[in-house]
Amino acid sequence: MSWLRLGCRAAMPPSTWPERTSSTLSEAYYQPSLTAEYDEDSPGGDFDFFSNLVTKWEAAARLPGDSTRQVVVRSGVVLGRGGGAIGHMLLPFRLGLGGPIGSGHQFFPWIHIGDLAGILTHALEANHVHGVLNGVAPSSATNAEFAQALGAALGHRAFIPVPSTIVQAVFGRERAIMLLEGQKVIPRRTLATGYQYSFPELGAALKEIVA
Repeated sequence: MSWLRLGCRAAMPPSTWPERTSSTLSEAYYQPSLTAEYDEDSPGGDFDFFSNLVTKWEAAARLPGDSTRQVVVRSGVVLGRGGGAIGHMLLPFRLGLGGPIGSGHQFFPWIHIGDLAGILTHALEANHVHGVLNGVAPSSATNAEFAQALGAALGHRAFIPVPSTIVQAVFGRERAIMLLEGQKVIPRRTLATGYQYSFPELGAALKEIVA
């Protein structure tokens, strides 16, 4: 995304601008599946509206030529304080009305906002990093496991499911797909570059966020 590329350039002296760039993109790139496991080399980006949009974003962020070290970070659902995904979920969960969305069996690729920032910084500072990095936590979770962990972090049970029909009515069909379907995404290359996660486990990440 252009905002990050501009931000990276602003943070570095002009003489280094041609040497690196980075962009964050959504895990919508990978096709939803209850069984498949995706890493940075897995195919995708061509099966629906959102995946094609991600492909276009990546193409727009790519600089011409081979002299520029380029990194693309495909982010999962970003969890942090003060808004975002958690901001929409806290009230019903605090009231004890939270629960899994749809079947709850779909995978929920997530990342703590501190680790997303950490991966972006790592990509900028480590000259050996290039290509695609999956910006997700190394511990995968289903939507039901996420709901249970968020409920536990708040001291409530999370057992009231949200039917898929309600999700589709509230968010519309295309946006609902991103909530009702998921992917098991592994940050294989991110780990191989040497990045050390601050919040690799979902429970600890959520406790820090809601504290």
